[in-house]
Amino acid sequence: MLAMQYSFTLPADYDMRVIERRIADKGHLMDGFPLLGFKAFLYARRDAEDYRSAENLYAPFYLWQDNEGLNSFLSSAGFAALVRDFGWPAVRVWSVLNEYQGPAQRAAKWATRELVSLPAYVDLAELARTESARSASDIGHCGALAAVTAYEPTSWSLVRLRLWAECPPADVEGPLQYYALGHLATAG
Repeated sequence: MLAMQYSFTLPADYDMRVIERRIADKGHLMDGFPLLGFKAFLYARRDAEDYRSAENLYAPFYLWQDNEGLNSFLSSAGFAALVRDFGWPAVRVWSVLNEYQGPAQRAAKWATRELVSLPAYVDLAELARTESARSASDIGHCGALAAVTAYEPTSWSLVRLRLWAECPPADVEGPLQYYALGHLATAG
């Protein structure tokens, strides 16, 4: 499995209702996309009252079954339309260590994403065990509805994405980016 995200930083005075309308109008078009685990249509508003964000962002996050699905999307008319409307994004891709999904994730309205630098010579087997336990705890004890943890071995970075029914408190550990979740597209 692969995790993928691109992000567009929008001007401070950008009318974020444009992004919210775009998601409402086009989000369902990704439902049923082949080899998609999910696509979380994420955005963040600087002026949000119930979560914190330093910037206006449009930053969809994807979970792919394999690289065929990812490649199919990046060569699709939908991605071409995104590029036409917002520009050519840097697309980050991570190898998935673990993912926990369930039917309750359809109720998600919020997301957090944490990026972590990994130390040199990290023991990947131990990292996988530790992160699996952390994901299980986030689901079982903290109320997350879904969890994805993945790493990228060029920069040795780790991403943790969590989906939530309610916006988690700002005192959750770590440097988190908070997002509103406009739509969650799934393959089935």
